[in-house]
Amino acid sequence: MHSLATQDLIVFLLYFVLVSSYGYWVYNKKKKASIAASHDYFLAEGSLTWWAIGASLIASNISAEQFIGMSGNGYFVGVAVAAYEWIAAIALIIIAVWFIPIYLKNKIYTMPQFLKQRYNETVSLIMAIFWLLLYVFVNLTSILYLGAIAISGLIGPEYLHIVMVGLAVFSLIITLGGMKVIGYTDVIQVAVLIIGGFATIYFALTIVSEKFGLGKDALLGFKTLIAQAPDHFHMILPKPTAASSQEDVNKYLILPGIVMYFAGQWIVNLNYWGCNQYITQRALGADLQTARKGILFAGFLKLMMPIIVMLPGIAAYVLHKNGHLEGLRGMDDAYSAILGFLPSGLKGLAIAALTAAIVASLAGKLNSISTIFTLDIYTKYFAKKTYETENAANEKKMVWTGKLVALFAILLAVVFEWKDLLGIGGEGGFTFIQKYTGFISPGVFAMFILGMFWKRTTGTAAVVGLITGFAMSIFFNSFAVSILGHENIMYTAFKNDKGVYEIPFLINMGWAFVITMAVMIGLSLAGPKVNPKAFILDKAMFKLSPAITAMIAVTVLILVAIYAKFW
Repeated sequence: MHSLATQDLIVFLLYFVLVSSYGYWVYNKKKKASIAASHDYFLAEGSLTWWAIGASLIASNISAEQFIGMSGNGYFVGVAVAAYEWIAAIALIIIAVWFIPIYLKNKIYTMPQFLKQRYNETVSLIMAIFWLLLYVFVNLTSILYLGAIAISGLIGPEYLHIVMVGLAVFSLIITLGGMKVIGYTDVIQVAVLIIGGFATIYFALTIVSEKFGLGKDALLGFKTLIAQAPDHFHMILPKPTAASSQEDVNKYLILPGIVMYFAGQWIVNLNYWGCNQYITQRALGADLQTARKGILFAGFLKLMMPIIVMLPGIAAYVLHKNGHLEGLRGMDDAYSAILGFLPSGLKGLAIAALTAAIVASLAGKLNSISTIFTLDIYTKYFAKKTYETENAANEKKMVWTGKLVALFAILLAVVFEWKDLLGIGGEGGFTFIQKYTGFISPGVFAMFILGMFWKRTTGTAAVVGLITGFAMSIFFNSFAVSILGHENIMYTAFKNDKGVYEIPFLINMGWAFVITMAVMIGLSLAGPKVNPKAFILDKAMFKLSPAITAMIAVTVLILVAIYAKFW
């Protein structure tokens, strides 16, 4: 490991031993408590505290695509990319106040179960299969590949496959302990992630300060970033004009100014945080007060994430622009380039933080894969008669089925990424994920939002809505410009760096969602005034305690201050 000193290896080893030992202790404690039920394995039912839920949500969310992709976008665009993280904090408030009470009151444990309970078995099965394919062949593979690339880039590219296998094995070990082990080890993972992340950005800012002859002063380093790259510190990008450069157009295509706040930005966040097994699973085993506090705590932690994963990219931009990072090949190398400046010992901590983010995400994905397959497919379609009776033997069989599914899923991911058979390296991991999840998000979110809050929504409307959302996403991305022109009341398309007219992706998603909602509402109006499967809602479900209200107020005030500063 040519680029790591002994101190780095010691720090990384300490991280590994700490997480493994704590996970083993939690697992043994669980065994002594004689908890072997499937709901405990898949959901850690009733055993995760609010701070463990919040930490686990963030640990599962932040991974290599954030460290590499968001840092790269920080290099290219600046703080505007933080909208994905900061709007997520508001999305989490919405989930905590309105979504979670519905899930918990109706004893929802998986997202396919929600669809079966609210609509029908056909909708549930279609989405269960879709989510399994998405989690295994898009999310799991891309996280594993990006993680292996990022870490091997720091210790030596010849270690790529060793790192890949190491990440797979480490995440599998944690997964086999069940959701309780994942949840509590995620607390350590998040602590390492935050400490390592803040230490990295502190030294990055001191390096910037030092390179500009201002001494080792992090605050002066931050002021230097603002002075050297003022265009990188605006949350709202202006709409391009005929005089705009191609670079400005490319930035707007990624983050289309204030328009995105009325379009796809909300769909991305609300669908990800509120209709996604991988995320909601952490809170589904808790009581309402604990779940709400955990989700809002995650929202508060989310406010810090752009500092950790975005500022290093801006620092790399300023250093590169002034000739201090001459070997930088592109924006995706921004984070690794900054880590190259770190002193011995701290580099090991930074790699531990990156590993923590990757392993936590992989473990969370594996648990979701095993949960959906076991509870929504295996016990209902392959061994339905066996699991009609609840007993200890069947509970253990379900847990073992889940463990075997997790093992098979991670083996599949390693096989497909051994030689990058899916072409993630060519497209870029962040783009790869967005490409295959963004097309389906409008339809899925429309299904959930109408299913929760409108009693007339029918199963037929749900199926048609899913198809419509997918079809409209493809239409706006590939055909709208040639049929409707490059500018109209719905959108403005701009030429990308290939000279082809392109509509900003978040605007496409917004219109696909609006049209899907209209179709679903129209079809549902033709049905009964109240669907027999509609959920019963009452005002008491959404009542907030003073503590919850205070947490919401603090988050909103911080966000208002951030946007007021960097608008």
